[in-house]
Amino acid sequence: MTPEPNAAEVAPGALAPNQTHGMVCAHHHLYSALARGMPAPPHTPTSFIEILEQVWWRLDLALDLDIIEWSSKLGALEALERGTTCIIDHHESPNAIEGSLQTIADACAEVGVRVNTAYGVTDRHPGGFDPSAGMTDPARRGLAECEQFIRSGGHGMVGVHAAFTCSDETLEAAAGLAADLNVGVHIHVAEGHADRGAATRLAGLATDDWLIIHGVHLSDNHDLAGTIIHNPRSNMNNAVGYAKPARFNNAVGLGTDGIGADMVDEFRVAYVRMREDNVTATPDSIWDMLEVNTSLFPQSRQDIVTWNYPDMDPWRLAFTTGVSPVTVEIDGRVVLDNGVPTTVDSEEIRAKAAEAASRLHKLLDT
Repeated sequence: MTPEPNAAEVAPGALAPNQTHGMVCAHHHLYSALARGMPAPPHTPTSFIEILEQVWWRLDLALDLDIIEWSSKLGALEALERGTTCIIDHHESPNAIEGSLQTIADACAEVGVRVNTAYGVTDRHPGGFDPSAGMTDPARRGLAECEQFIRSGGHGMVGVHAAFTCSDETLEAAAGLAADLNVGVHIHVAEGHADRGAATRLAGLATDDWLIIHGVHLSDNHDLAGTIIHNPRSNMNNAVGYAKPARFNNAVGLGTDGIGADMVDEFRVAYVRMREDNVTATPDSIWDMLEVNTSLFPQSRQDIVTWNYPDMDPWRLAFTTGVSPVTVEIDGRVVLDNGVPTTVDSEEIRAKAAEAASRLHKLLDT
């Protein structure tokens, strides 16, 4: 991942017990912010693949740049209100590819939240297959969107949906582009049974700067380089299984997979899920994942969050609900004061996002 310009970091010793650096969500889908309340799928999904086909792949087909803008603003606002100052986003909008990453970046910048975003290329959309390139036209355009955004100064990565929806040629092209741009690849890996062969297909491609999302069905000795991002709440919601992140030799970070960006709450969920599997597990091992997140987005060390709880200690937080930020400073600027955003009108964002959601839901209901 390419860093943003450096500013003065806040030394850990300079923080009060009720303060932390800015939280980092290491895997988000900002476009999912408007999914809440969406029409029910045509049929009740009974497997992970059916959840993708009937919910998320229908949703991303309906996205346009206006919907992307307001979902990003709402997602960024909700992140800020939960003390998350940095988001690593993974985006897909096959009918609105060009300009989508800049739209996300601009929306987050308006709220004041930092973002690293990537377009997730895939060959799952029919038509437009180019035999000479070994990939579909949407995949080619998705790679071009990543390249244009990063070369123009955007903070991003090369995104891939997942190995099981991409040709070998597309995976190789994504890895090659990432190497050329000196960034990593942000990719879902072995989330469900359909992608169990991902490690074999990605062998020799993945490098240390890749983000390996989920890894539920990776073997213990998978040999993939990169940081694994654990998404416990999403994995439970999609019934894909427990990743058992403690078994990996890789560094492991923590994401939400689009279910908001409340990292203290996700920490708590991750802890009880690990504790259910291993009664000797401690909150420290999950808090370490948040430290990995910080290393992935080091600009978060320039940010200070003051909380309404007197001691932000993982052993206390694991058993305490209702912990919220009071003040958030991003790079020296107060962007949340007494729980209220200072850079945007939160009521306006929520109203405009509700309008965009209504339009999105009508599209999904046809």
